Amino acid sequence: MIPVPSGARVWLAAGHTDMRKGFDGLALLVQQALARDPHGGHLFVFRGRRGGLIKVLWHDGQGLCLYAKRLERGRFIWPSPTDGVVTITPAQLGYLLEGIDWRMPQQTWRPQAAG
Repeated sequence: MIPVPSGARVWLAAGHTDMRKGFDGLALLVQQALARDPHGGHLFVFRGRRGGLIKVLWHDGQGLCLYAKRLERGRFIWPSPTDGVVTITPAQLGYLLEGIDWRMPQQTWRPQAAG
């Protein structure tokens, strides 16, 4: 799991992104398309066209970090391009990275009584 510092926000770039982009290309995309500061300590998450690959860009105070995750099966749940930029909680990011629908995760069953 990515260590999300307290006070940091997680931004999803709605739509798809060219996954050939690296540090500089994604940072420029954050600056121009999302109108945010890529060096502000927030996390920016991008998804590829096919939906099985995401990249997370984060400035940890010393430099940019780029994390990538590819699902072997299935796709990451993603907002539509009309949503623009979407902010989620660090807990929802954890769901997203596990391939779980972060918009409405299913609560696990709990017993009503012991024994």
